Order: sequence, then C-alpha cells, then structure tokens
Amino acid sequence: MRARRSRAVSLLVTSVVLTGFLLPGAVAQDEGPAPAPGTDVQAPAVVDLAQIPAEPPVQPAKPAARELFGADCDTEINGSQVVAFCHNAYPQTDLVRLHVECDRWWDVDGDGAAVAVGPAGRVELSGRCWKEVRSAWVSHQRQ
Repeated sequence: MRARRSRAVSLLVTSVVLTGFLLPGAVAQDEGPAPAPGTDVQAPAVVDLAQIPAEPPVQPAKPAARELFGADCDTEINGSQVVAFCHNAYPQTDLVRLHVECDRWWDVDGDGAAVAVGPAGRVELSGRCWKEVRSAWVSHQRQ
C-alpha cells in the first residue's frame, strides 16, 4: 500500500510543478506588436449576396470510357531467338510488330513488319539476333 501512496503523491507533485512552470508564460503573453504609424486599417470585405449563384456551375461532361483495344502478346526469348504469341480478344483489328534489340554493338536490331490480328485472331511473330538478345517487345497500332 505504501508504494501506491508515494506514486500518487509524486504524480500530484509533478503536475503542480509543471503547472507552475506553464502558468507564468501564459499570463505574460503579449497581445502582439502595435500597428506601425501611418498604416490604415482595411474595412472588412462586403459581399453582395445577389451576385452569388443559387446553383453550382454546370460540371463538364465526363469523357467516354476508353475503348478497349490491343492484342495480348507473350514474348519468349530463347538464346538468340525471339518468339511472340499474340491473341486479339477485341473487335478491332490490331497491327502488331515485333521489335528485337540485340546485346552486341555490331549485331543489327530488328523491327519486324506489321501483322494484322483480326478479332479473336492469333498470330506468332519471330525474330533473332546473331548472338544474345538484350530485349524484345511488341508494339500495337490501330488499323
């Protein structure tokens, strides 16, 4: 029991000491600097309620949802060979083109010809380098 009384007393003493530190600072606060001589005080702004519209302004129409487009392509790199398998699940024809970037500076990068993939169509694109392939990707274009 004695430990609890001393803990309660120490908490009470601590709160009284802290209040004693904070109270003089709160009482001694200045109301701020006096305005400089020669400055005029502005009158409050006056708002004419007749100029405020009763309804909010008309919001612009939201743009139409983007039309889905583009064949889904999976690219596989095996050594110096690149193969891309594309499937078009949308109603518009997609022109797909395989791009191959070779790793060696002397190896020529390849951009394949555009191939049309119709609705629900599938196509296989292939390309190669003499040595290693750095990267390969498929670009899409609307017909």
